Amino acid sequence: MGNRESAYHGIVERIRDAEAEREARTGEHRPVRLVAVSKRQSVEAIADLADLGQRDVGENYLQEALEKQEALAGRDLVWHFIGPIQSNKTRAIAAHFDWVHSVDRVKLVRRLGEQRDPELGPLNVLIQVNVDGEASKSGAEPADVPAIAAVCADYPALCLRGLMCIPRPGNMAAFRQLAEINASLPSPLPDLSMGMSGDFEAAIAEGATIVRVGTALFGARE
Repeated sequence: MGNRESAYHGIVERIRDAEAEREARTGEHRPVRLVAVSKRQSVEAIADLADLGQRDVGENYLQEALEKQEALAGRDLVWHFIGPIQSNKTRAIAAHFDWVHSVDRVKLVRRLGEQRDPELGPLNVLIQVNVDGEASKSGAEPADVPAIAAVCADYPALCLRGLMCIPRPGNMAAFRQLAEINASLPSPLPDLSMGMSGDFEAAIAEGATIVRVGTALFGARE
């Protein structure tokens, strides 16, 4: 576990340093949540991070995630669904996750809002935005974000928390673009999920409150 422990503490330290630099520049204290992206990683690897204090876990594939949730029951983990959402998977996502980062159309909002059991508490929702404008990519068009956000407000079982993006590698300008889209909303949202292993510090500098880190924490995927 030694390498994983040093990697974890190193990432946490870098996040805190980037947080402090942003606070010194802007005067705003906004803690950053680390989501450990564990797709194709073992249950044992996730358990190692949980032992170190990591609570937020991000998964891209539903069936894989459900198996890990069962194996790690009782660990008090917070589960984030971060992959593309198929309509026929919304019921299971609504039942088994605490956060969903990849909502990109009104249909998904309605299904999740109707299928979430109120006894579970509100499902935290992020709208994924296609900041690169590439037709092959998931994500809502920036112009569609206000309409999707408005529909979220119709469902008490949903809590709209913010915006998410997965820009193409090297597109650092996307982080500022997502922050500007959020600032342009009638009521800007509290969270921006952006930044991964290779660029999370740049994302934090532009306002990220959630970073999704996989390879830098776990090493290469199985």
